[in-house]
Amino acid sequence: MATRTPEGLEDHEDGARRCWWAGRTPDYVAYHDEEWGRPVGDDHRLYEKLCLEGFQSGLSWLTILRKREGFRRAFAGFDPEAVARFGERDVERLLADASIVRHRGKIEAAIHNASRVLEVREKHGSLSAFAWQFEPPKAERPKRVTKAALMTMAKTPGSVRFAKALKAHGFKFVGPTTAYAFMQAMGLVNDHLEGCASRPVVEAARARFPRP
Repeated sequence: MATRTPEGLEDHEDGARRCWWAGRTPDYVAYHDEEWGRPVGDDHRLYEKLCLEGFQSGLSWLTILRKREGFRRAFAGFDPEAVARFGERDVERLLADASIVRHRGKIEAAIHNASRVLEVREKHGSLSAFAWQFEPPKAERPKRVTKAALMTMAKTPGSVRFAKALKAHGFKFVGPTTAYAFMQAMGLVNDHLEGCASRPVVEAARARFPRP
């Protein structure tokens, strides 16, 4: 008798069992397998992830993934020192750039947040050192990461603390839900479901990762 695939997981043609949200789109599958949840310590990548999570608000993540190279070109490779020097001409340039999401508030927030990253570096040494302070304790994590558990975690006590700290530094477009999506993406938490092929891989990467 064939065993039933647990809720929230899907068996793929390559034999791997993945979280349901990876779907069958190659962009999503690659992001799920190779990036989501892997621990990140590089400030450029962290600033990029923070910006893209803000741009994603109200849109599908697939839209953002497919525009990511456009975002990288438009935002100087997400070098916060370069973006912090952007002015009104750059805002108008970005509003005319169809390779990105053309939303004035989000564009201005991304530029504004570049300066906040530089201030965080000045105070904490790096954006990475600041962000990794908010890795949640085990007591705040579910005993098993299931689809049902994940669907209730749009925001968490940890993401509320993180968002509050980001806002205290002047960051924009960083509410608790965006902060939690950022935490998931950068590896502060491992939210691959129990039984997903990527979960133990990500957990091993997190165990090896040197916290700043």
